[in-house]
Amino acid sequence: MTVLVTGATGNVGSAVLKLLRKANIPARGAVSPEPPTSLVQVAETKSATVAFDFLDPSTWDLAFEGIELVFLVRPPALSNVPRDIVPALEAARHAGVKHIVFLSLQGAESNSVVPHAKIEKWLRTSGLSWTFLRPSYFMQNLSTTHVAEIRDHSQIVIPAGKGRTALVDVNDIAAVAVEVLAHPEAHLNRSWTLTGPNAMTYDEVAEILSAELGRPIRYTRPSVGHYAKHARRDLGMPWEMVLVTAAIYTVARLGRAAGLTNDVRAVTGRPPTSFAEFAHRERDGWIP
Repeated sequence: MTVLVTGATGNVGSAVLKLLRKANIPARGAVSPEPPTSLVQVAETKSATVAFDFLDPSTWDLAFEGIELVFLVRPPALSNVPRDIVPALEAARHAGVKHIVFLSLQGAESNSVVPHAKIEKWLRTSGLSWTFLRPSYFMQNLSTTHVAEIRDHSQIVIPAGKGRTALVDVNDIAAVAVEVLAHPEAHLNRSWTLTGPNAMTYDEVAEILSAELGRPIRYTRPSVGHYAKHARRDLGMPWEMVLVTAAIYTVARLGRAAGLTNDVRAVTGRPPTSFAEFAHRERDGWIP
């Protein structure tokens, strides 16, 4: 059975493709019809790719041909789920897709503001089998989205206040995803909440980065408004993504992102990666 992986050039999608290839599970990476430079991430997996765009119905038939299992990643810029996501999922169902493994979000079941909750709601009533992976905030966001502010300005600009977040390594998410994709029958209509081994404040994150990099890293504790301006002006986020990420960080600020689970170990048989381990592994990216 061939797996279609959407978001194939992103952090999670590219990691999932590589692990599927390593496990000798046939996989097809769904990529933009106009490939970005990050397409090299897909090429490195040696997996087949296919042009796919949630907003372009002409790309759907070929992408879903012969596919029964989909790893679904919501494009960050698409927040209008009924208009921008559901039509492609309906096409997938009509094409013969049976099961969707959806990369959702920790707490999506009780946070109706985020688009992930709307996708979960649709899948529950779609007639498709599903598995929800609900990871906490990615450790890799600090080495990608926020890398410049840490590398060049030695600061973390995230509006989470003093709230704790159960940061999780993308590699652990990918390992869980591949186990689910390899044995979907064992995960039918089930949710897994994926977290790291502990919940940390961003002051603690800054302390670990400071020790690893040998220079002080400061957590600025910005307001949501200041973060929104920073994300739009300095990070180049579209407004839809600014609003979604602000909502995610607000959940952390309110103390609702600190929940820990044993789900990574339960699915993969090994413990999740600590932030200190991650920081040591990725330290070169934060060095000016």
